[in-house]
Amino acid sequence: MRILLIEDEPRIAGFVARGLGEEGHQVVVAEDRAGARAALTDGPYDLLVVDRMLPDGDGLDLVRALRRQGDATPALCLTARDRVEERVEGLYGGADDYLVKPFAFDELLARIAAITRRAGAAETLQVGDLTLDLAAHRVTRAGHEITLTAKGFALLRCLAKNAGRVMSRTRLLQKVWDLEHDPGTNLVDVQISYLRARVDRDFDRPLIHTVRGVGYVLEDAAR
Repeated sequence: MRILLIEDEPRIAGFVARGLGEEGHQVVVAEDRAGARAALTDGPYDLLVVDRMLPDGDGLDLVRALRRQGDATPALCLTARDRVEERVEGLYGGADDYLVKPFAFDELLARIAAITRRAGAAETLQVGDLTLDLAAHRVTRAGHEITLTAKGFALLRCLAKNAGRVMSRTRLLQKVWDLEHDPGTNLVDVQISYLRARVDRDFDRPLIHTVRGVGYVLEDAAR
């Protein structure tokens, strides 16, 4: 999943981002509401993890504003506030769940999985006979399971989320590796070759296509 983590404490932000990254998620970190708003312009995100006590105000106010705009992106509030009234306020304010600090990382993962299940349609992506189960990190094609590394899954997920849209190498570097354009890197090309060997090699119809001079596209059509 692509997750926006809004947390101003560097220790907690680093711990959560690192752990979620190791689980195969792409994590973007913002330290306040202003940074979160800027990050949201580069959406969409599958989940928001929002600290309530931010330098520029209550993170719950950001969730409320998104809900008023019709944005239903699942949101999990993190906070040191443990009073029942405040947890209730968070849930009524548009948060899908509420986790009090300090917390065990396994509990965070469990709550994220539960929120994702409740989100329903956001759990799977389908391109032709290729299916991605985002919660289980499971890929199948024509009923055959395909095993991928965490980064391979993240790249395929990015392509599937943008199915039919040509994605430049620069855009893929930003979204999957959180890197700015580096003309000397071949990360994208190496990972695309890796995906093709697993997603396309044993099937008659390729799904990953190269658009010369532009980038790559995942779609159920020959180019």
